[in-house]
Amino acid sequence: MHLKREIMPTIKNVFSSDGLLAKTIKGFVPREAQTDMANAVKHAIDTTGSLVVEAGTGTGKTFAYLAPVLLSGGKAIISTGTKNLQEQLFHRDLPLVKKALSSKRKTALLKGRSNYLCLHRLSQHGGNSTLVEKDVLGQLSEVKRWSSTTKSGDMGELKSLPEDARVLPMVTSTVDNCLGRECPDYEECYLVKARRKALEADVIVVNHHLFFADMALKDTGFGELIPEADAIVFDEAHQIPDIASDYFGESLSTRQIQDIAKDITLLFRTVLKDAGQLDKAADKCRMIASDLRLLFPHDPERGNWAEALNRDDVRLQVGKLAEALGVLYEVCKLHIGRDKDLDNMYERVVSTREQLDALIDNKQENVSLWYETTQRHIVMHLTPLSIAAKFRRFVESVPRGWVFTSATLMVNGGFEHFQRRMGLENAKTLGLDSPFNYPEQAMLCVPRYLPEPSSYSMRETLLNTAKRLIKASRGRCFLLFTSHAMLREIAGKLEDEIDNPLLVQGTTTKQALLDAYLADEKAVLMGTGAFWEGVDVRGNDLVCVMIDKLPFASPDDPLLQARMEDVKKRGANPFGVIQIPQAVITLKQGAGRLIRDPTDKGVLVICDNRLVTKPYAKTFLGSLPDMKRTRSLDEVEAFLSGIDKE
Repeated sequence: MHLKREIMPTIKNVFSSDGLLAKTIKGFVPREAQTDMANAVKHAIDTTGSLVVEAGTGTGKTFAYLAPVLLSGGKAIISTGTKNLQEQLFHRDLPLVKKALSSKRKTALLKGRSNYLCLHRLSQHGGNSTLVEKDVLGQLSEVKRWSSTTKSGDMGELKSLPEDARVLPMVTSTVDNCLGRECPDYEECYLVKARRKALEADVIVVNHHLFFADMALKDTGFGELIPEADAIVFDEAHQIPDIASDYFGESLSTRQIQDIAKDITLLFRTVLKDAGQLDKAADKCRMIASDLRLLFPHDPERGNWAEALNRDDVRLQVGKLAEALGVLYEVCKLHIGRDKDLDNMYERVVSTREQLDALIDNKQENVSLWYETTQRHIVMHLTPLSIAAKFRRFVESVPRGWVFTSATLMVNGGFEHFQRRMGLENAKTLGLDSPFNYPEQAMLCVPRYLPEPSSYSMRETLLNTAKRLIKASRGRCFLLFTSHAMLREIAGKLEDEIDNPLLVQGTTTKQALLDAYLADEKAVLMGTGAFWEGVDVRGNDLVCVMIDKLPFASPDDPLLQARMEDVKKRGANPFGVIQIPQAVITLKQGAGRLIRDPTDKGVLVICDNRLVTKPYAKTFLGSLPDMKRTRSLDEVEAFLSGIDKE
């Protein structure tokens, strides 16, 4: 008996005008760039090679990598920039392409552990409400109610909880406090179930943070969260260099130390009531960690940790912290074997001491020691200056296909900046232009008579330009800023001078601001970093984007300073090698908010005269889409009024 062998569709079968996607998706139009990308992705998977693709807005890059992934026989991991994109990919795009291809491949969505309810942590907070502040008690009751009905344990189902709800760290686990197989709730654990599902799936959708957390863990041989895969696709790949650097370094926060102390106190009050010494030692660590934060200014900041360690008061306090952790270690050691949670805390104290040792050794080379403060905590970081060699080894360790794609990877027509940072010099590259008709659809304006970006009179210019643009576009615009300070200042002044509703980043969640913006056609959205990327507003809901200045990273950022020093030592120009390429990619992200589909029209206004006066201006302008250009705000107003008449 001859079994009929299944014939797999080709890329042409999928993307042609009478192909599988056209038959399934109403209005699907073949795009040459999309087909070219799909062929290149298929080739990378088939030959276990590496591919770096910039796909301009509107190329349809998601389908261009999903189809070849579903057509390939092996296991694939798709990693995206954020949880929102993860969910959109998993719940919307993947089912659509699967249906078109009649694919039977199993898919799974896997988030980081902090997204799943931890049944053990929840039960610890069962009857002991004295340790919980009143406002958190309500949230805790809500979580308990939901816990009896949820199937996935995904905290994202609880829409009523704010993203930063204070109850979340109490009912989810961290790598530190998870008991693993020792946990009494191991068999029922939602994270374990999600991982098992991922292990059985053919296509797993993760996010970059989860991918690199696993890669860093795997590197130390602890285990493997993300299963072995034959193909790995990174979407929004421009975010990877910074995320990977974080995971290849070390960081320790006073919050982690206070969490250990809290967990020990909870244990002392519920299980180990005779271990008063344990509670005292934990409390001392908590107090010293709080006092360390008090040695730094009240407002959050970033700084050079190696320099901070030269201060007598900081060095003394860090010494006290190391000593107190040593005492806690000795006391925990006395009680080992009495309780599984305590044994886990002992391990946490051991690794915290090791991290602190690494973070106070300021003789290390090729790393940056830096810190950042929040309102209540300080986080100490050790970050490698380059991850290229380490990542290159990882990519070459197992034969598999690698795809890195984004709308913003190229600088001045080339991929060198991204390839150099990631150690991907041998990867194939492909640059695909957007199919949109930018000269007809969009206008770029650098207004005349702009003061220097850093001059005080710039505030007045920005305010007046914003007022003109809001009036001409009747709201429906994004005002994007490179600093929170400038955002707050212009927002405060605009409030008194315009009638349009102003939606300002920081007043509520990003999603709530976007929803409010789309619900009111006169609204103006003002944002910094969070709104420069990952925001998709189509049609006449957004006709104007104003950017206050070229988005160069802050020159006093300690990590940037260390990287620039390193480039200088190698005889290169750090401004050209680091600062310009990063600013170009950020500017391309901001500009990409404007035109999202073939019928969109709009104006991009960049209020920075360096785009006219500086020699590097051509690198920025050469990296932006080919829009109609002007220096006149009158022409901008005419263009905007033309959109209304269509």
